[in-house]
Amino acid sequence: MLQLIRFIFILGVILSAYSFYVEKKMTSNKKYVPVCDISSNISCTKAFASKYGHLFGISNSLVGIGFYLAALFLTFTSFAFLVFYMAAISMLMTIYLAYISFFLQKNFCLVCTVVYLVNALAFVLSIKLI
Repeated sequence: MLQLIRFIFILGVILSAYSFYVEKKMTSNKKYVPVCDISSNISCTKAFASKYGHLFGISNSLVGIGFYLAALFLTFTSFAFLVFYMAAISMLMTIYLAYISFFLQKNFCLVCTVVYLVNALAFVLSIKLI
């Protein structure tokens, strides 16, 4: 079980790093179109560039990288039970950001949706850690 949770967190780091890469590319090159931009309603850049793409001025991608690395580190310690509480907080943020993306922006962000699934899996799997 712990191996699966670790894999989920590594996947989260990879997705967050890709998101950060896309953010940096789209700010440095206005003509850049990432693979995750399929149409005007299926767009990761629309989500990343929105005012909801940052938390207290910090890119959600960087927050994600930090979160997943911290959670991954905790799985190797005697404080692994804290992962559940971190995952619970991330689920609240996931619900909030998914609502904004799907209902307010009317946008489907492929990368964001996979991150939402990663967070949901991490939450469900981490229940066994408490």
